[in-house]
Amino acid sequence: MCVGEGNTVSEGLRMRLAVGSDERTALTDVVVAELQRRLMTVELYGALAPGQDSRWPVVAQAVAERVASGACQQGVLFCWTGTGMSIAANKSPGVRAALCTDAETARDARAYNDANVLCLSLRLTSEALAKQILEQWLSARVDETERENIRMVRELDALHRPSEVH
Repeated sequence: MCVGEGNTVSEGLRMRLAVGSDERTALTDVVVAELQRRLMTVELYGALAPGQDSRWPVVAQAVAERVASGACQQGVLFCWTGTGMSIAANKSPGVRAALCTDAETARDARAYNDANVLCLSLRLTSEALAKQILEQWLSARVDETERENIRMVRELDALHRPSEVH
């Protein structure tokens, strides 16, 4: 399910995010609303999309596939601790999911590791903290002095791609 489509900003100029959770809560609603307020196109998965499978590994895989394929520039995942979603999403080559419990970690995950999926704990993250984390996550850019570090992170993708059959 895609939300945020009715705004006047051209679709081509909008960032597209895949957002999923294994349960819908006030926190997930606040984050989706904040992304829409920022004029982003949001694709919903799991418990956030009526009728979808809401098991956390399935949700994480769906969001990770959208990000890895390039269909979405970034993703946001929620589960009780955020850990399960992070582990599951990081199984997909090209996905660099980061469990962030504060705004500084979110900024650094983007700047130092070019993380592309934000994972949040439903248990630990208040609505106010989620907005701070989103602000830092969305405004951070890759730190050019960290190019070597980012290159090494991306080398992990090559190690985990299925081998070609000869």
